[in-house]
Amino acid sequence: MIRPILKFGDTPLHEPAAEVGVLSDEIQKLIDDMIETMYAAPGIGLAAPQVGVPLRIFVVDLSFGRDAGGLKVFVNPVFLERDGVQLEEEGCLSVPGFNATVARPQRAVVKGRDRHGDECTVEGTDLLARAFQHEMDHLDGKLFLDRVRGIKRDLIVKKIRKLSRAGKW
Repeated sequence: MIRPILKFGDTPLHEPAAEVGVLSDEIQKLIDDMIETMYAAPGIGLAAPQVGVPLRIFVVDLSFGRDAGGLKVFVNPVFLERDGVQLEEEGCLSVPGFNATVARPQRAVVKGRDRHGDECTVEGTDLLARAFQHEMDHLDGKLFLDRVRGIKRDLIVKKIRKLSRAGKW
C-alpha cells in the first residue's frame, strides 16, 4: 500500500525515531509499504518517519527498482565509519520541489539488521553514502534543510511557509 509522505513541518519528521524490537508481521507490512511508496514517489530512499511511523527503519534503492539486488533495507542502522566529503545538490520526498547543496560523507559504512533480522553491513560511496546519511538523518529527526545554512535555507523555508498559508503544502 502506498502511504502518504509527510512534508517539512509535520511534527514526526522532526523527532528522533525509536528502535525496532521484534520484526513482526506489522513491521514487515510497513517495510513492504515503504518500498512501494518509495518506488511510486519516485525516490531512491525512504525512512519510516517520512510515512509517519517513528521507527528506525529505512529503505534505499539507487536503481529505482530496476536492479533486483539494488534494494537495501535497514532496521536499527548505525554508522560504523564515515569519511571524506562530497558537496552535491540534494532533494527530499518530504521537501518536494526544493533542492540545495549539502555536505555529506564520500564514504559510509552502515550496520543494521535486514528485514529478516539478519545482521548486515554495507559500504556505500558517492550517491549511496549520501543516501545513507540522508536517511539516517530522518531517523534522528533531521531533514536535509537542517544542514543548509544562510540565505538558501531562509528562502526555501519562506517559500514553504507561503505555500502552506495558501493551502498548497
